[in-house]
Amino acid sequence: MKRSSTLFLQIVIVFIGIGALALLLWEPRIEGRNVNATNFEIYFKDPFLLLVYVGSIPFFAGLYQAFKMLGYVGQNKVFSPEAVKTLRTIKYCALTIIGFVIVEEIIIMLTHGSDDATGGFFMGVLITFGSVVIATAAAMFERILQNAVDIKSENDLTV
Repeated sequence: MKRSSTLFLQIVIVFIGIGALALLLWEPRIEGRNVNATNFEIYFKDPFLLLVYVGSIPFFAGLYQAFKMLGYVGQNKVFSPEAVKTLRTIKYCALTIIGFVIVEEIIIMLTHGSDDATGGFFMGVLITFGSVVIATAAAMFERILQNAVDIKSENDLTV
């Protein structure tokens, strides 16, 4: 892969991270119940928001690992144990995000039992679906890459 292509994809990943961070910081201020609330009330009196922020840590860790993986691609080090480890970390980050979303969905169901909580529930389903796709793809690529690394190291020993 050309260095310019990997650099472009790394820039896209940085913009995704900046956009996600901006959304995490900006959205709670305009949410319906927080419009007239102080910053302390918004950020320190809402346990759900705290769970969302803690749950975003694996997302940013996964973005960093994807950025790192593109660095390996740019350096032609795709068939290395480090690349396999990076894919494994991406898989674990996606699975952790699924776990956080499930807990958050349970909180939504318990706190908004009779209210209309379908919007929040649907957002959780979308995030879970995306994370399942990423975890499955990372697991598949990890297995294929591990087999390639094993074959490469076996061939290096036979020469």
